[in-house]
Order: sequence, then structure tokens, then C-alpha cells
Amino acid sequence: MDLLIGDLFHHAARAVPDRVAAVHRDESLTFGEIDRRSNQVARALGDLGIRKGDRVIVRSETDLRLVPLFAALAKMGAVFAPLDPALSDLEVSDVLERAQPTLVVSQSSSPGSVTLEEISIRSSSKSSDEISMDLRETDPHVIFFTSGSTGRSKGVVLSHRTNALRAHPGGLLEPRGAVACPYPLFHMGGWTIALQQWAARDAVVFVQPDAAEICEAVEQHRATRLNCIPAVWRRILEHIATAAGSKHDLQSLRFADTGTSATPVELLDAIQTALPGAWVRVFYGSTETGSVTMLEDPDVQRKPGSCGTPAPFVSVKVDESGELWVRGPLLFDGYFNDAEATARALVDGWFRTGDRADVDEDGFVSIVGRAGDLIRSGGESVSPVEVETVLADHPAITDIAIVGIPDETWGEIVCAVIVPNGAPPTLEDLRAHCGTRLARFKHPRRLAIVDRIPRTSPTDQIQRRLLVEMLTGA
Repeated sequence: MDLLIGDLFHHAARAVPDRVAAVHRDESLTFGEIDRRSNQVARALGDLGIRKGDRVIVRSETDLRLVPLFAALAKMGAVFAPLDPALSDLEVSDVLERAQPTLVVSQSSSPGSVTLEEISIRSSSKSSDEISMDLRETDPHVIFFTSGSTGRSKGVVLSHRTNALRAHPGGLLEPRGAVACPYPLFHMGGWTIALQQWAARDAVVFVQPDAAEICEAVEQHRATRLNCIPAVWRRILEHIATAAGSKHDLQSLRFADTGTSATPVELLDAIQTALPGAWVRVFYGSTETGSVTMLEDPDVQRKPGSCGTPAPFVSVKVDESGELWVRGPLLFDGYFNDAEATARALVDGWFRTGDRADVDEDGFVSIVGRAGDLIRSGGESVSPVEVETVLADHPAITDIAIVGIPDETWGEIVCAVIVPNGAPPTLEDLRAHCGTRLARFKHPRRLAIVDRIPRTSPTDQIQRRLLVEMLTGA
């Protein structure tokens, strides 16, 4: 029997139709409602010409109407491809050109798209009977577009089987409680956490990455799990240290998870102190790999700086250059319509992460830097080339390099290193120049002015590692 995401919703609705599956603010959906509404949405999408294998671009902030849409596309065999609504028109146009979607869905009205509200209206009169399609677990389920090292985003393709395995709760369905999820639903993390909850037939509570809102959701829904990037955990710790924040009851939390970027041991200590009843864990992985390693609570003090040991059925190795390679059943299925990038990344079944790593004698992995140029900031990937291309035409810049500078809060921050043309621009000038062309998380947060950008003599390539060493005093 094939592992299909649509079956996950159908089987949960059959077993626990009235159990709450998803919550956002004052709205909620049960498993039965998701199953029925997704059948209706699938028929409405069929009327709009969506067929198996078609790609549907979705631009929306977190909205509960995305859940039936997500389930409907899975049942139809069409591909869900979310985009950050903060992306500029230029960035979106580049994705649309390569993805060639059959439909674009947006949260609010925009040219060339239909809205979530229109789909809700169109589907309301449709039959909610279960739909039947000839699908295979190897069919593509989602495409997540992430920044590429060449400056163009790459579409990470995940099949039904891959997402089903990433979500699988194990052989026994045991009570796990609700999870509070601050990841947006254009991000792999949000959907992976949700699928894990739904596979276990429990609820996911979608929240904004706001400390007060997260704490209120944990308290109201007695959430047992919370996964946040380090920057959001810092906000939570600062909030609960205030008079108002200290009133929140967070004792229901049993797991306090973090990862996606460098996680200082001091932060982990603070989480353990603030939430003594919670098991603190650090995860390392990516959109391409799923979860690769996990550091568990007892090892946080024993293995400071580590991201743990490999997940079940996952193999890791470090090549002669120090780059971490990963192999296992959770790997992505390739980059959409980009055989060259796929061939560079996947070698004999191994994925080249682009991260430099050490593995100690006990098998614990530590990420020590980047083998490639890609910057990881707050869980997002930023291509230096993409930012350099936008800033290169700034009239006050003669030469520019973009590098990632280590940062305790964000893992790395985007730093613009420039050779000025006369009076140097300010950081605010550079951010304003990026404003209409790049998403905000790609804007530089630091500015360094130099007399010359170091480059290799034969190829004129920027020596980024040397620049980072210069700027950090390494």
C-alpha cells in the first residue's frame, strides 16, 4: 500500500472525526471537517482546471483555510507550492517563470490569482464525498522554494512517501497533546510539525512568532510541545521574566525543541531552567534532508555545541574537505526542473549539506561552519549572490560582497562588505535599496566598509571565508 498524504486525513477522519486537528486564533477544524472540506475544495479546483501533477503556487500568511487546500491538493495528486508573501514581485516572477503553475492562490486579491475566499465560496456547494485518484507514493506532493547558491531559488521536491515518513509517529499511536507551532505555513517547518501532529491524530495550534501569543496558546491548549528557532526562544524567555509574562502557566510543556541555526549552550541552559518539566532537544536538518540529528536533554551539558546523533535510519559522513553528507529515507526527491543542481547535491544517494561538521568519538555531530556560500539566518536561507546582484547597481558602491557573520540570536546575519564610491552609504540606504526587490530577511543587517574586496587571482571569486575571518577577528 502506498504512503499517501491524502490517506492521512481520510483515516484520521474515520477514526476521530470530532477531534480538533488545527487551531488558529479563535477558529478550529476537526479531522472530520478537514476531510470533508478538502473533498469539496478538490472538486472546486477541478473546475478551475487543476489536474494530477499540476503545480499550485500559494501566497499566504498563516490562515486556517490553507489546511483544506493543502489536503485537497494531496488527494488530487496536484503539487502544493507555498511562497512567502513577503517576497518581492521580482522574486515571485522568477519562481513563477520556472514553476509554470496552473493556478496561483493568494490570501488577498491580486492580479492573476484567485483568493482563499473565492475557493471557499466555490467549494461550499460541492459534494463532500471522498474522491478517488490513481496516485503513487513517489508522486510529488509539495515544492518548497529556497534560496540557491547561484542567486536563484531552487524548488525542493518532496514526494508523498517522503513527507509521510517525516511525519510518521511510530508503530503505536500514544497520547501526545497539542503542539504550539510558530512557523509560518509557507515554510517546511510549519507543515512538517502539522503533519506529525495529524499523523498522531492530535492538534496543532498555529501562532505568530510572538512571545505573548505563544505563551497564551500553550496555556490555553495545554500544549505539550513547542518548537521555536533560537531567536524566538529568547523572546519567550525575556517575556516570562516580566511581571505579565510570569503569570503564564507553561507546566504542560513536555518537549522544548529548537534548532535550524547555531544554538548557544547558554540559551539551552536558560530553557532548561525556565521549563524544568520539559525535555529540551536540539534538531539539525533542512528542507532537503528532514531531521538529520537530535541532541537530547541529558546531553545538552555533556556535549555543548553539538546537534546530537543521527536520527533512525539516517547515515552521515564527513568528506575530506570537512563537508557533512547525509543519506536516508527522508531525503528530498531533487530540485524541480534543475537536473544540474540535483546532480551537484545528490551523489550516489548522499546529499551534500554544504555544512562543515565534526563527528566526535561518540558519534555526536557538531556544525562548525559552511562549506558553501549560502547564509542561514533564523532558519531562512539567503544567497549572497542574489543580494550582491541587487546592491551592485547602488550608485555609492564600487564593489560589494555579502557574507554571513555568526550571531547568537540568528545563527548568522547578512553583512554587506562594500568598497564605496565616494561618500559611503548607510546601512539604512542599503536596506531601502533592497526594499522592493528582496524579502526583508535577505536585507543586510550589518555594514562593513573596506578598501578592497579580497578575490582569488585566477577566477576573481570573492574570498568569503577570508572576509568573515577579517570581520570577526578569527
